[in-house]
Amino acid sequence: MKVDKFPSHWGEDMKRRKWSALMILLASFAFALQVSTIAKAQDEYDDQSQDPPGRVGRMDFSEGSVSFRPAGEDDWVTAVPNRPIVTGDDLWTDNDSRAEVHVGSAAIRMGQRTGITFLTLDDNNTQIRLAQGSIIVRVRHVDDDDTYEIDTPNIAFTLLQPGEYRVDVSEDGSQTITEVFHGRGHVTGGGFTYNVIAGQSASFTGSDHLDYDLEQLPSQDDFDGWAFDRDAREDEADSANYVSREMTGYEDLDQYGSWSYQPGYGECWQPVGVVVGWAPYRFGHWVWVGPWGWTWVEDEPWGFAPFHYGRWAFVNGGWFWVPGPVVVRPVWAPALVAFVGGGPGFRFSAGVGVGWFPLGPGEVYVPGYRVSRAYVNNVNITNTTVNVTRVTNVYNTVIVNKTTITNVTYVNQRVNNAVTVVSHDAFVNARPVSQNIMKVQPQEIASAPVSHVIAAEPVHSSVVGVGRPVQARPPATVMSRQVVAVRTPPAPPQSIAQRQAQASGHLNQQALFRPAGASQAAPVQAGANQAGTNQAGTNQGRPAQTQAGFRSFGQPGGQPANTSQPANANNSQVKPMLRPQPRVYEQQGPSPENESRGGVQQFGTPRQEANVQAGRQQGEQANQQQRSAQPESHPLVKPAPPVQERSPQQEQQQAQKFNQWQQQRPAPAPAPKPQSHPAPAPKASSPPKNH
Repeated sequence: MKVDKFPSHWGEDMKRRKWSALMILLASFAFALQVSTIAKAQDEYDDQSQDPPGRVGRMDFSEGSVSFRPAGEDDWVTAVPNRPIVTGDDLWTDNDSRAEVHVGSAAIRMGQRTGITFLTLDDNNTQIRLAQGSIIVRVRHVDDDDTYEIDTPNIAFTLLQPGEYRVDVSEDGSQTITEVFHGRGHVTGGGFTYNVIAGQSASFTGSDHLDYDLEQLPSQDDFDGWAFDRDAREDEADSANYVSREMTGYEDLDQYGSWSYQPGYGECWQPVGVVVGWAPYRFGHWVWVGPWGWTWVEDEPWGFAPFHYGRWAFVNGGWFWVPGPVVVRPVWAPALVAFVGGGPGFRFSAGVGVGWFPLGPGEVYVPGYRVSRAYVNNVNITNTTVNVTRVTNVYNTVIVNKTTITNVTYVNQRVNNAVTVVSHDAFVNARPVSQNIMKVQPQEIASAPVSHVIAAEPVHSSVVGVGRPVQARPPATVMSRQVVAVRTPPAPPQSIAQRQAQASGHLNQQALFRPAGASQAAPVQAGANQAGTNQAGTNQGRPAQTQAGFRSFGQPGGQPANTSQPANANNSQVKPMLRPQPRVYEQQGPSPENESRGGVQQFGTPRQEANVQAGRQQGEQANQQQRSAQPESHPLVKPAPPVQERSPQQEQQQAQKFNQWQQQRPAPAPAPKPQSHPAPAPKASSPPKNH
């Protein structure tokens, strides 16, 4: 009898096993492919090296004739309040004129016939070129990784502590006078370094060789008094109880509105005296500001913070600004809106137009410029109470999957008179919006697609804005005057015409795509800050580049000067070690009434603080990497002498000058005896100003 060696069901088992093995193999391959795709997407969308800065400046006050030149352009126009001030921008105050610029909590005040350029303005660096004139700088807060530097034709002045500082540059650029009312500064120039402390006035004359004198602070002049009055006004700002002082533009909210508690939103601010039919983002114009792109400029004198931070809510027939969680430094945005019908090929029945409406509390802002995931988190969670998971979901839908969101209900889109529409021509040419509103039927607006981007390419007038051409500008010698600097600034921005030519007329489209190659940090010359700052070991970088109107400070060939760092410390292949500080919540405002905004969660709670800190830590690591260009030659640039060791005789002279200054200081007034009504102590007289 024949017996089967292998029963029939064994063959079926073998087939099943083969199919199972094949399916497992295919699943493993699919998983590996998915992991590879995710990793590639993470590399693409998690690159934070080219995120734009989270901080800009704002000219909030002007008196007389103040002129402005946008970065990269040749046009001098009237300075327009509330236009963001960014790297490369120039300001000039003419005869009998003054101006004030805020960068977060820091105030920069310009006297008459003063020309400044913002060589660098980003999250941690404020570098100002002062070619001529007088500025007074009030710095309220300095983090370990913050730098405030004022560069003049013969010295670089670094502000090391919070305080008040004044810098004067003579008309011919041969003399710089630094005054420290409070704080401590560090001067580099002429081959040496000098510390200037509170109560000192130090003058530096010459270029390659400096004559240095140390004196008492001169008596106040009108410029000092005006600046100190502005400081006192800001010190008493009630709005600092509700928002961070690092929110650029907060200082004008008290004068033009009031704070109240709105259920579901928390503390909100409402403007007073607005015209009938007023709505957010209607009374102003659009400009193109690189690298963000389309940026809103509001007409009202208070119109900066409420249009670049927080959200707007329509409550009981009126508009209220909801600032969001109080964090030390919220991330600035060009315009917190959603666009309607701005996509390619779309047109309203009245013509090709662009519409927009303000985002409401808790709604996710998706930038129209290419950024990382961490940046999107930061710009949202520092400006409104929103769940990070919701931000991520919107980001993945819109940016990663490139899918239009159709199931999102935007609250303000359905508010009567909240959507503003203008023609494409009015939009790109920076025309006043309120005078160029396009009449569109409500049903058209309701059915139009909503997007975070618009298909509008900038032109020259998009950058220049509404400012009128002016004749008041710095003299040619001042415009081309070189300055000494410790920190190497980025190369001057190109004009809009040059950028559009390089982008073949698609600059706005290219804003959504990150250029190849990661940016590198702009270096600080090793050894330049060694005396009194001990920063040479942590701020190493490449040899200084050259730039129009900028004279780098450091030894020829990029070798460190007078420092213990190794010879290759300035090697261009060595990446600087930068240690960012996490941003945390401020303990300010009416406590314990720090209640929830939007009914989601309380700001200042561990959960919200963890969200903010996690996002900020990711973003800070990248934002420390500043854009810099390859070294370029320029006939107006020459290196300054390297820092030298002082001889014993020079050290003795320094000691003599300091001792003489100390001996000449006015004696402190004796403490008054206890009285029921003590009389005020008389003010000590001061020597007259010598400049």
